[in-house]
Amino acid sequence: MVIHGVAALALCMLAGTLVGEVLGAAVGVDANVGGVGFAMIMLVLVTSWLRRKGWFPEPSEQGVLFWSALYIPIVIAMAATQNVVKAVTGGPMALLAGLAALVAGGALVPVLGRMGGTAEPLPPQAAEEKQEV
Repeated sequence: MVIHGVAALALCMLAGTLVGEVLGAAVGVDANVGGVGFAMIMLVLVTSWLRRKGWFPEPSEQGVLFWSALYIPIVIAMAATQNVVKAVTGGPMALLAGLAALVAGGALVPVLGRMGGTAEPLPPQAAEEKQEV
């Protein structure tokens, strides 16, 4: 069932948030430190393990895929706006770190583009496959 995939996603998100909060408290920061990242890693590991065991049928996987299409852009937007005012008022180091990440990411775009090389295009879909989508 699709709801099982959504439940797996929700449980991983709750566990990741808990780990992020505990890690934040352990390092003395009043914030969630990496909770979303931990949740994503847990989701990948848990769903992979469930697939190997045969306990994660196709409809459950569709539940995870549905929310992942929405989840990742929303989380990125939330993370991009988190503590922006504090970072800007905190001094130039936050701005330098952001600019360095931007420049490094931009510099890696051509490198990553060349890594894959050229490949044959996919064959056209059959009429049956088009109706399923």
